[in-house]
Amino acid sequence: QVQLVESGGGLVQPGGSLRLSCSTSGSIRNIVSMGWYRQAPGKQRELVATVTSGGSTNYADSVKGRFTISANNDKNTVYLQMDSLKPEDTAVYYCNQRRRVMGEARIDYWGQGTQVTVSS
Repeated sequence: QVQLVESGGGLVQPGGSLRLSCSTSGSIRNIVSMGWYRQAPGKQRELVATVTSGGSTNYADSVKGRFTISANNDKNTVYLQMDSLKPEDTAVYYCNQRRRVMGEARIDYWGQGTQVTVSS
């Protein structure tokens, strides 16, 4: 069974840094990409950053230049280095893993989420 476990969230002052990590417990077959999404109070879940099995990365405009996503070659572990944090970065951050199941079909797996709070 696919399980994703996140860690690294917490309380940090504006301008500070945090590093989130996410590891897969279980099968790592057919991983297409891993990434991070976040959901703030009153808002829908949004993409933060993703990295594909080929190493391509994608970032939300709001975090470009501040956040860096990285993963091992098996894509069973993914990290999100967050620098220059802002109060608007406050959200629950969810690890995402996308896998190929058949043909072009894809399925997403999600972690339980880790709270990031940026406040002075």
